[in-house]
Amino acid sequence: MSWWREQQGPSHRRPPARGHGSRRGFGRTWWGRAWVDALTDRARLDPNRLSRGRSYARSGAVGELRIEPGRVQAEVQGSRLRPYQVSVRVRELEPSEWARLLDVVAAEVGHTAALLEGELPPEVEQAVAAAGVDLLPGPGELGPQCSCPDWANPCKHAAAVCFLVSDVLDRDPFALLLLRGRARESVLAELRTRRGGADPNAATSQVPADEGVPAAEAFRDWVADSTTPVLPLPPTRPGRPLALPTRPTAGPTPAHNGSRLGTAGVAADLDALAADAAARAWALATGTVDVLDLDADEDLARQAADALGHARLGVLAARAGLPARELARRGIAWRHGGAAGLAVLRGGHERPDDPVLDEARTALGPGTRVRGGRLTLGPIQLRWADGQWYPMRRSFGDWDLVGPPDPDPVVAAERARG
Repeated sequence: MSWWREQQGPSHRRPPARGHGSRRGFGRTWWGRAWVDALTDRARLDPNRLSRGRSYARSGAVGELRIEPGRVQAEVQGSRLRPYQVSVRVRELEPSEWARLLDVVAAEVGHTAALLEGELPPEVEQAVAAAGVDLLPGPGELGPQCSCPDWANPCKHAAAVCFLVSDVLDRDPFALLLLRGRARESVLAELRTRRGGADPNAATSQVPADEGVPAAEAFRDWVADSTTPVLPLPPTRPGRPLALPTRPTAGPTPAHNGSRLGTAGVAADLDALAADAAARAWALATGTVDVLDLDADEDLARQAADALGHARLGVLAARAGLPARELARRGIAWRHGGAAGLAVLRGGHERPDDPVLDEARTALGPGTRVRGGRLTLGPIQLRWADGQWYPMRRSFGDWDLVGPPDPDPVVAAERARG
């Protein structure tokens, strides 16, 4: 059962893309960095091949990662027309190892409370390591395979997939538990049982809850004190929604393709909606971006941008009745240019003044065809909108937005060439 069908982790807004060829790093969180460190220092994979894979992961050639117990799978576009099939095996923990891990976590109320609230603190890894169980991969625990003709192990395609697992862990470190053999809900259910006895729901009573202060009492205290309360600063990142205390029943509403949603599908959708709401609330609180004034298509593209490279994209595409590639195109356009980028992807453009047009024609080179605010040279194109040039490239019969816009046509042309 794939990751998104078993459970869906919280979604965090990614930083703005910096175009192809950027030297972006891997591992923005503790778990993401720990995975990369284990990959390069502990797993004993060929460092030269890992270096090539790191560069290849930045190229955007890796499709969505499908994570399931003990395995990561993805399609990677190489030099041939058909993408290569990559599978990376991760050793699943033995039942005895899981028992020790769960006993260690359940013995510490702080660890249990954190997991039940959707957090996986780094201290858990240290505690279970002291008990002789490694969550992060060690020597011989990763088995990369690829359908490409490269004899090396790992090839650059499989190494790229290994690096991109860190992006998944940045969003939801519970994916590491899934790679080791157990999904989030299974782990939480066993922790509830250990903390609360036979009743799997009894553990929730073990976690202390802050009951808060009645509003009337707080107001009386404020008036009596005659001081204006200081508004707290917003958090540094979106919050993680609480895990569902019980599994929901199967939904009565059919999915877009006519099939009814099962229990896992309903749980994944509820988790995704809660995580998205938390991310949007955080964005509004910090003034990062206005994510409320969007139409349905723009909001779908926004969610697709967050789901790029993850199984959630396939879920969104199925729910929306769109091919996964088309939804990915929209998500990429949103990541590069927001609502304006989506409008340009759909063909929106303006005609600039003649001097601006001539400068862009020179930047693209001889043979450039001009039509309105679109300049085309072979498989690349620049489109003018909102005072900027949007870099486009033709792929499988469609024009895709391949980088953020720029008022300088030379910069935009370089991004279009990739």
